[in-house]
Amino acid sequence: MDFDLKKEPNKIRKIISYLPEDAGAYKNLTGVAYLRFMANFFGLSSSSQMVSKGVEIAALDERINDKIDTYSKGMKRRLLIGRALMIDPKLAILDEPTSGLDVNNAQEIRNIIKNTARNATTFLVSSHNMLEVEYLCDRIALIDEGVIVEHGRPKDLMEKYSSKNIEEVFTRVVK
Repeated sequence: MDFDLKKEPNKIRKIISYLPEDAGAYKNLTGVAYLRFMANFFGLSSSSQMVSKGVEIAALDERINDKIDTYSKGMKRRLLIGRALMIDPKLAILDEPTSGLDVNNAQEIRNIIKNTARNATTFLVSSHNMLEVEYLCDRIALIDEGVIVEHGRPKDLMEKYSSKNIEEVFTRVVK
């Protein structure tokens, strides 16, 4: 994006969003109060638009006004995804975005990621769920013991290793 990392770190911070696997939210706040709190870090002029976008992405309906400590794990994760994406990042780094979620919540999170990626956000997803990686990613890097052992487009890798899915590719590559 033509930014100098050393000279323009604040500009870079404004276009990158990171969501760790074990991210938390302030449980005594309501969902909307949490989004407002986080939006204030990005400047007052755009915070109400950010909050509206976060509420829309989280899709918690009226529960957005409830305290976070009453949310299920899936609801918390949707709120956190809303927080990560409400700034319209150019790059969103997500660590295990659906870890521990039931099938329905995991599918909702994946759909949010896919839909957001269509609107000029690049995602860097770290996951042990190879089927999720195959579904979400256009390009992947398979890592074993901290070393990239293979990379490319999922379809090309499955073809190269005569595999039905990326999980099979991974097991063949690391043997």
